[in-house]
This record gives sequence, C-alpha cells and structure tokens, in this order.
Amino acid sequence: MTSTPQTPDPVRRRRSLIAVWTKRANRIGYLSFGVSIVAVAVGLIDTFSPLIGRLATAGLVIGSILLAPAIVLGYAIKSAEKEDKINGV
Repeated sequence: MTSTPQTPDPVRRRRSLIAVWTKRANRIGYLSFGVSIVAVAVGLIDTFSPLIGRLATAGLVIGSILLAPAIVLGYAIKSAEKEDKINGV
C-alpha cells in the first residue's frame, strides 16, 4: 500500500501566513507607540520642537493603523485554531 504525501491544508497555510504578518504588524505598531512615548518624554524634558511633535504624531498614527487590524486578526486566528482543535480538524 502506497501512501501519498499529504498536501498542506490551504486554509491552514493561509492562516499561518496571516499570523506571521500580524506578529510583524504588532511588533512594528508597538515600536511606533514606543517611539511616540519617547518623543513626548524628550519634548517634556528638553524643548518640544516641531520635529518632536511630528515624531510623536507619526508614532501614534502608524501604531494605530498597524495595531487595530493586527490585534483583531490575531484573535481571529487564535479562535479559528482553537475551534479546529475542538472539532478535531
């Protein structure tokens, strides 16, 4: 009896790819928030220049744009994996 190698499930493959991208977006988003916090702290300690304001604003905007969908997708992927385990898939 010959067994054919199982092809990976395209849904799981796609899900793992999305998980990788959401992890990257989370890291970059939180890093952007960190840059914003550091910029504001530097502005409060020294002088709050327009460059500091732009850095703080850009950090908040980039972090928000990346984190909102990444967090939602991350929870969706975890939920789908959990449901697959429960259903034995």
